[in-house]
Amino acid sequence: MRILDKYILKKYFSSLILVLALLIPIAIAIDVSEKVDKFLRHADLSLGTILKDYYLNFIIIYGNTFLPLALFIAVIFFTSKLAENTEIIAIHSAKISFTRFLKPYFIGATIVTSTALIMNHFVVPNSNKTFEEFNRTYLQKKQLNTNYLNNINLQLGPNDYVFLKSYTVDAKVGYNFSYEKFEGTKLKYKLMADNIRWNENDSTFKLINYKKRFILNDRDIIESGSKLDTAFSFTANDLIYVDYMAKEMNSVKLNEFINTSKERGVSNLNVYLVELYKRTSLPISSYILTFLAVSLASKKRRGGMGVNLAIGISLMFVYVFLLKIAEVLGAGADTNSLFVVWLPNIAFGTLAIYLYLRNAKN
Repeated sequence: MRILDKYILKKYFSSLILVLALLIPIAIAIDVSEKVDKFLRHADLSLGTILKDYYLNFIIIYGNTFLPLALFIAVIFFTSKLAENTEIIAIHSAKISFTRFLKPYFIGATIVTSTALIMNHFVVPNSNKTFEEFNRTYLQKKQLNTNYLNNINLQLGPNDYVFLKSYTVDAKVGYNFSYEKFEGTKLKYKLMADNIRWNENDSTFKLINYKKRFILNDRDIIESGSKLDTAFSFTANDLIYVDYMAKEMNSVKLNEFINTSKERGVSNLNVYLVELYKRTSLPISSYILTFLAVSLASKKRRGGMGVNLAIGISLMFVYVFLLKIAEVLGAGADTNSLFVVWLPNIAFGTLAIYLYLRNAKN
């Protein structure tokens, strides 16, 4: 590695750390001002719990979210400074092409992207879980009772359906249970019970006050009893279908959940798919935003560094806006969530390629 590469990489990471060190404390200060009265409402809530369960995870979640954008501003900042000090002109005078000049930026972006991918897929979901539990327990005005779920519908396959009037998550007990099996549009079998309880030891369900109905061509057969132990193609955890869970599952579990739900015929999983795809698209944007920033800032402009920063911040806001639009549109039932989630990267990647080719010719 040349001295030039080490020099640029040092600037790359020191500027990134500086921008994050400015952004995160500001975000924490704003959050503290908004939440301090809610913290004080709970006498049992200690400072240590707030710091460990809330603000430690706040830094992990928002630091990882801000990372590509902080990188964009950092690269524009120090590259503009290099251009302002005519260092880039000296580099080109030494017969170093613009493509070769990008090498240390590529190395830096690779390190950042690799770190962000690991964080997004495995670390941040655990932080989200603790962070959201703290939010639900202490900060939400109306406590969200996640222990009791109502009106649960679960499709096990093209012709198999499960219905529950209510379900208690901790006790793993459901009430007013119904299992229906169809052939085409005709109901062929129905199993009902007053309640259903999950047996952890043998992975079966215990039905209380059950009734079976077999619908034949010429007659119905009805069986009933007080207790029945039986197995289904679902488990107790499959009955919990809550949107916020997507952010709290690591990518392996989330992918397994999506695949299982697809096999069972669940129609709209786009909320979960958006979360899964976003965990890859956001880190990859570090490459795109790095090369875009270098292409923007490597030329000395009239007006100096301020012009480059103004352009960079404007583009950053456009990118954030597109990310939010993509997240909302991607969750819709009739959209291609993969394409929509990657659309901001496609748009900014096209701009980055155009600016790179223009700079490479000069």
